[in-house]
Amino acid sequence: MARDPLLTFTDRGIFCPAGDFYIDPWRPVERALITHGHSDHARSGHGAYLATEGSAPVIRYRLGDIRLKTIRYGETRRIGGVTVSFHPAGHVPGSAQIRVERDGEVWVVSGDYKVAEDGLSEPFEPVACHSFISECTFGLPVFRWKPQAELAAQLNRWWAANAAEGRTSIVGAYTLGKAQRLLVSADLSIGPILTHGAVEATTAVLREQGLALPPTTYVAPGIDGTSHPGALVIAPPSALGTPWATRFGPSAEAFASGWMALRGVRRRRGLAQGFVMSDHADWDGLNAAIRATGAERIFVTHGYTAIFRRWLEDQGFEAGIVATEYEGESLDAAEAEAGPLIEPDAGVAAVAEEDGTAADPATDGSEPAEGKRRRPAAGDAPT
Repeated sequence: MARDPLLTFTDRGIFCPAGDFYIDPWRPVERALITHGHSDHARSGHGAYLATEGSAPVIRYRLGDIRLKTIRYGETRRIGGVTVSFHPAGHVPGSAQIRVERDGEVWVVSGDYKVAEDGLSEPFEPVACHSFISECTFGLPVFRWKPQAELAAQLNRWWAANAAEGRTSIVGAYTLGKAQRLLVSADLSIGPILTHGAVEATTAVLREQGLALPPTTYVAPGIDGTSHPGALVIAPPSALGTPWATRFGPSAEAFASGWMALRGVRRRRGLAQGFVMSDHADWDGLNAAIRATGAERIFVTHGYTAIFRRWLEDQGFEAGIVATEYEGESLDAAEAEAGPLIEPDAGVAAVAEEDGTAADPATDGSEPAEGKRRRPAAGDAPT
């Protein structure tokens, strides 16, 4: 009798029948294994949760009183008829890939990940497997990140120039991950660092875990550009251009995101400065991570899935797409209301038009060779 597949794709999330659990489900389930604390992966309403020791404090802070058990990186645990373990994903502190094994067959669910070390998150570790479920938020060749040291130098030059001209520097960044990367990149000799309440609260949770983060001042009533001249302010992207930001007087605003690689994003936001910083793997990182797993079958989720699948098939992989409700690194609601910037699977030509750069499919691998037919992957899921 044929057995159930090790992992299946459902309208609630990625499901393991033999273990009777879901991985990062987006609808309420009885048992959820969670890769990290971002809200599109760790959601409320589940009966029981399992996550790494490093991600548990943020998950508890965000979700409140839940039934949450923890697991160490590399520790194996038997759940039903399978063995599971969690391995560093390099995305944010405590983030994990989840390995599921049954009778020698191994699947790995990446969650979100990046392969470049950021000095904050546990570095990504490739996990050998037969099938790899990978994000591809930035699965186009136009997305290639600079080293952390270069980003830090760019940030500090901008901050110092603004301070010298009497302006406050305000940077929009995700409250978990990029906000703390900005903190560890900042040169404290330039001036004080102020934080929006949402950033300060998450940073406090991470400090309590023992992460070495520089001192910050919460923007409470009375804290403004006069009380803290030349400050660097870190806030959620949604705070940019709002009355909250006007308290700082003369200021310059910037946004830290992988989407800053596209000039069109900066134009539409009216930003003179953008920092190309992401907690997701870039084009080279995605390809390196996938090769390092040794997997023959790759499923891609949230991002430029159709283009990236075709690229993987051209490289000889059996590839499929999994429809999920993960958001990856999304733009905030204000940007979304302005209309689509680039449809996730619009193709290289649309990205080149938006970015103002030429992209040659013949050389960058983003489109399949002319006349090549796609080989359906076993378990290919609808998009």
